[in-house]
Amino acid sequence: MASVDERMELIRQVGEEIIEEAELQQLLQEKGEFVAYDGFEPSGKVHIAQAVLRAINVNRMIDAGAKFKMYVADWHAWANLKLGGDTEKIAAAGEYMVEVWKAAGMKLDKVEFVRASDIVKDPEYWSLVMRIATSSTLKRVLRCTQIMGRSEDETLHASQILYPCMQAADIFHFGVDVCQLGMDQRKVNVLARELAPKLGKKKPIIVSHHMLMGLQEPPKDVQDPTERAMAMKMSKSKPNTAIFVTDDDKTVVKKLNKAYCPEGVAEENPVLEYCKYIVFALKNEFSIERPEKFGGNVTFNSYEDLENAFVAKQVHPADLKAATAKYVNEILQPIRDHFENDANAKQLKEQVESFAVTR
Repeated sequence: MASVDERMELIRQVGEEIIEEAELQQLLQEKGEFVAYDGFEPSGKVHIAQAVLRAINVNRMIDAGAKFKMYVADWHAWANLKLGGDTEKIAAAGEYMVEVWKAAGMKLDKVEFVRASDIVKDPEYWSLVMRIATSSTLKRVLRCTQIMGRSEDETLHASQILYPCMQAADIFHFGVDVCQLGMDQRKVNVLARELAPKLGKKKPIIVSHHMLMGLQEPPKDVQDPTERAMAMKMSKSKPNTAIFVTDDDKTVVKKLNKAYCPEGVAEENPVLEYCKYIVFALKNEFSIERPEKFGGNVTFNSYEDLENAFVAKQVHPADLKAATAKYVNEILQPIRDHFENDANAKQLKEQVESFAVTR
């Protein structure tokens, strides 16, 4: 097994924020294998962040010693009114997500797929939900509604108030050592950490990964860092700004060609984000093909070198977009092949793509 320092470094590659590093260090010293979890609401088509970036992060965590609980949060999708609250559609979308993760190269020998619809059959789970609810103020739970892509200022259904209490209960029900979710899930993970001592439960370590940007221009009127990240993140409700795992080659090229990518600017540049978090996580080099009059072909062996060249205006946005599209298409091809060649997967894809997307 890798050393504690090597395992820490793998987890740092995943975690944009870790709460707390000292606790993580101690966990790795005490355990060769630990329990981590992440989950998604099944809500229709799956974009590249949910599939490929998720597989990259899970695999890094597994290499660091994680045994993963991948949570198909179907009841949470129901509570959040996804797919119109139609439980049959949500169930189909859940099966589709599992097929996507399998095709995306996730290391399945250390992954257990768990469905909320199975967990809710346990009376102890609901006892835990009630203990969390009675230990939390309504104001605090409302602040957590951000985890659903909602705002506490929105008109919410009662089921959406229940959602954060359920998600905190999931953490304790699984006996989680590490919550490995996106930065958008931070508030409920912190709630679980705060409630753990009172409930006599294990306090989870939080490893929050970066939220991949959508391809649109960032908002000009949102300044709060968390709200800004939420506004910029990839969303299937904005299909032209998200690349889905079954988009064909031409669609990927078209979407990236239209992507926000100001010349010489690296900050909040979604095309560079694709290069950093996806392409260089899976490839050892990044080659750009261009005519000699524009500098000729060039190859970069690290993301840092690519970014520096872009900022120095040695790489034009059009060339960056074309090369990124080429690599993204290479990465997505095995997933497309799976959904073309596997009869069950193909049927699920067709079924899910017929569903109307809901926010």
